[in-house]
Amino acid sequence: MESLTALGQGFAVALTLTNLLYALAGTAIGTLVGVLPGIGPALTIALLLPLTYGLEPSSTLIMFAGIYYGAMYGGSTTSILLKTPGEAGSIVTAIDGNKMARAGRGAAALATAAIGSFVAGALATAALAVAAPAIVGIAVKLGPHDYFALMVMAFLTVSALLGRSVLRGLVSLALGLVIGLVGLDFQSGQARLDFGLVRLLDGIDVVLVIVGLFAIGEVLYVAAHQTGAAFSIARFSGRMMSREDWRRSWKPWLRGTAIGFPMGTIPSGGSEIPTFLSYSLERRLSKHPEEFGKGAIEGVAGPEAANNANAAGVLVPLLTLGIPTSATAAVILVAFQQYGIQPGPQLLTNQAALVWGLIASLFVGNVMLLLLNLPLIRVWVKILQIPKPYLYAGIALFALLGAYTLNGAVFDVWVMAGIGLLGYVMRRFGVPVTPLIIGAILGPLAELQLRRALDISAGDLGILVSSPFSITVYVLLVVAIVLPRVLARRTAARAPADTAV
Repeated sequence: MESLTALGQGFAVALTLTNLLYALAGTAIGTLVGVLPGIGPALTIALLLPLTYGLEPSSTLIMFAGIYYGAMYGGSTTSILLKTPGEAGSIVTAIDGNKMARAGRGAAALATAAIGSFVAGALATAALAVAAPAIVGIAVKLGPHDYFALMVMAFLTVSALLGRSVLRGLVSLALGLVIGLVGLDFQSGQARLDFGLVRLLDGIDVVLVIVGLFAIGEVLYVAAHQTGAAFSIARFSGRMMSREDWRRSWKPWLRGTAIGFPMGTIPSGGSEIPTFLSYSLERRLSKHPEEFGKGAIEGVAGPEAANNANAAGVLVPLLTLGIPTSATAAVILVAFQQYGIQPGPQLLTNQAALVWGLIASLFVGNVMLLLLNLPLIRVWVKILQIPKPYLYAGIALFALLGAYTLNGAVFDVWVMAGIGLLGYVMRRFGVPVTPLIIGAILGPLAELQLRRALDISAGDLGILVSSPFSITVYVLLVVAIVLPRVLARRTAARAPADTAV
């Protein structure tokens, strides 16, 4: 009942005219950046951060949440029509979605993706409203060593489960932790890794890191490796959804939601894993498994629902524990911090109107996104006709302007360019960038919790494993890293035997 009352107060915040306009702007921008390959919500929010310093925190965060949700919707458009996912969670959608589009069923694929996203978003947001207060009740009892354990889990699971190699993920994480160490030590006041440059004493702004990696790195990679000035778009045609399509889609929508939300609440390596799990489950349960890979509508409905439910799940650890488990969540954490607000157990008490207004805005934004995506789908398809040189030149221009406007310093532009070059090299050699961002943002917070724990114990490292909670977290961490590899080896060992039979 308390959650319902608080949610009602949240709707009073979200339904003001100003916040409705910001929600509409966020959902429209989010859909746009989801449709355009290579941009994504993390980069968009990072570019907008310098422009939102003078806004009310509630309006800014409602707009950013709209961008986050909108990108989940928009990413399915490029996956289905281009077979080029606009963001990572739409990779699986491309498998059957593009086959449906090539077969003249693009409208049905886009419709089941949009409606599935709406259903999953609504159910997952309701689950967020219930789960957040319950987790806060546990979080207020945790000590600094418990928080350090959670952050170690976030570091290692995101690094180990993203990308093709654990080593590459750990290298990315290490680079992020080093970037997070630049500047003055908060406890001793000693300069660290400043190379004698006064401008580095305040550290490297996280916005520069994110914009450099996602914008400049992507532009350099596209310029070096992609050919052709236009996107190859599958024809948008066919009926929206037949009765048979509805019958085959509604169960995958619910199952995808049930997979995506819990996976979002834990640091499981992003939205790729729940979408792949949903796809595998639907293929196993389907009466038409032979259609998967050739245009099965369940292969679009389930993963898209899992993707959107995962986006809501990611907000649970962010709001209640202050721990981001994705690149976009990390940027939203920076948005909170720019207003002097630190997400965590006290957030629902100290900033109740802000948090519940944000949660209520997710319901509102979900309705807006359904109305924006289904009737206006042909408009979003037209946007894909923008020539690549114009698109990526625009991205580079906004990135450079955003870097300069942070502090009005050319030095920041050079720092961003250097990080962008690093982003290009990482893409070139298949090193994931998300662990770097998590390391750069969460690294200083982990250092703070570690020092607090050691101060309490007078330097005794045993405090790090002194509570049942921290021990449980470390055990789960080992299981999360080892179990997928054991299962993969067993699957690989069975494959030759199955072939022989």
